[in-house]
Amino acid sequence: MSFGFQSKYTQNLKSYLAFKMLFAGVLGLLKFVFMLVFLYFYKALTRFHMMSRFINVLFCCLLCCSLMTSTSEAQQADSAVIKQFFNSELASGSSYGNLEKLCKGVGNRLSGSANAEKAVLWAQKTMTELHPDTVYLQEVMVPHWVRGKTEQASIEVNGQAPTAVSILALGGSIATPAEGLVAQVIEIHALSELELLGDKVKGKIVFFNRPMDPQEILVFDAYGKAVDQRWAGPSEAAKFGAVGSICRSMTTATDDFPHTGAMKYKDSIPQIPCCAISTMGADRLSAMLKKNADLMFRFTQSCSKLPDVKSYNVVAEIRGSLHPDRFIVAGGHLDSWDVGEGAHDDGAGVVQSMEIIRLFRDAGIRPKNTIRIVAFMNEENGLKGGRKYAELAKNKNEKHLCAIETDAGAFSPRGLSMDGNDTLRSLIRSWKPLLEPYGLYDFEREGGGADISPLKDQQVPVFELMPDSQRYFNYHHTNKDVFEAIDRRELELCAAAMASLVYLLDQYDWK
Repeated sequence: MSFGFQSKYTQNLKSYLAFKMLFAGVLGLLKFVFMLVFLYFYKALTRFHMMSRFINVLFCCLLCCSLMTSTSEAQQADSAVIKQFFNSELASGSSYGNLEKLCKGVGNRLSGSANAEKAVLWAQKTMTELHPDTVYLQEVMVPHWVRGKTEQASIEVNGQAPTAVSILALGGSIATPAEGLVAQVIEIHALSELELLGDKVKGKIVFFNRPMDPQEILVFDAYGKAVDQRWAGPSEAAKFGAVGSICRSMTTATDDFPHTGAMKYKDSIPQIPCCAISTMGADRLSAMLKKNADLMFRFTQSCSKLPDVKSYNVVAEIRGSLHPDRFIVAGGHLDSWDVGEGAHDDGAGVVQSMEIIRLFRDAGIRPKNTIRIVAFMNEENGLKGGRKYAELAKNKNEKHLCAIETDAGAFSPRGLSMDGNDTLRSLIRSWKPLLEPYGLYDFEREGGGADISPLKDQQVPVFELMPDSQRYFNYHHTNKDVFEAIDRRELELCAAAMASLVYLLDQYDWK
């Protein structure tokens, strides 16, 4: 099937838009001729000193009216396309069904796993069935870390039965001894406290218990201020002789679901086992430490790191009609952590990006520039897919206009964050009247997606769709991140928002 019209409704839409463009072109030509005639008489009339000021003011008013009329006509055409995107997605979108197939048919898909390989085949097949111009794979080597058996942990006080708590090994952690690791615990709230404690840390398990700040309105800001203890904490603790580390889960929720996530060992420091503890478990451990500082913590995990394996980014293209050698990238990451089903993080982003193909196709829109839809591999524990994409783009000397990622869950879209120049920022702010009726109003925040961040080194502007973030960290990196946690309407609103943003980025020459 060729990339074209799929229904009588979309044929009518195209006819309407074609008529609007033709009408606008004819009207613009007439305006141009009128302005030339006006200029001729203007030069003659300005010989009369009494009339010159009046003529100057009148000329400026006519010019402004002409520009305003042209802008209004363009925005009406854009508004019709955006309305079609949202109507189509909410009435007959395929993003929700595709996400169900990914979550239930493939499941979680950590880089290097058999499920990650299945996810690549699924993405290739699903993209092909959406009928873009081409679909292909980009080979990339990715890390292969295996969690092993279900982790066990307990708090032990002499004369009392052990108190079980819920943990997950942090991604990249080493295993404990087979019989488990048992040691006293020292609780801290900032990495800087390790320096003050010094030798007191030696031989102990360090418990990082700094919560995400509930007073931060944007929950990603709270995450950014707390995640250093998960990422860097194990090596910082080991530097002072700790034998293990526990990190409070990265969430504002109080529940018994631990949140895994990436950590990074420093090469020059001994590696120690590390885990995340649920927020309920963290509160329980902290309370018990206040009563008995000599209690013991026992945990067992059997994770291991295997040699890197071959995997792939999956790429689909809608070829540009005017500039096929200029690229706009839209995507999400195909991999997920090995708990839950990777629904919000980031199966939703993958299917939202794929849906751009269907929405453009059904609306009969052939973009000016080539649109690339990319399902990136290995965002969670290495960013190898994003780095490989940027490397290949640089080696091929490809011209990328911009890149947009969606990796913040399937919640109602609220806006767009960006790392770009002032001209682009002003242009995107000018689209607010087009997008605000659909709930998108915030275009002031900095930042872009992780997978597309390597493109910044090539001076490519990057963006990220901003859904409402309040519930995202209830699911992030947990067993709760399953298909049933997805609201269909919110997912579809995000898909239509992505298509709308890509359409506008393609239509306007802002370079």
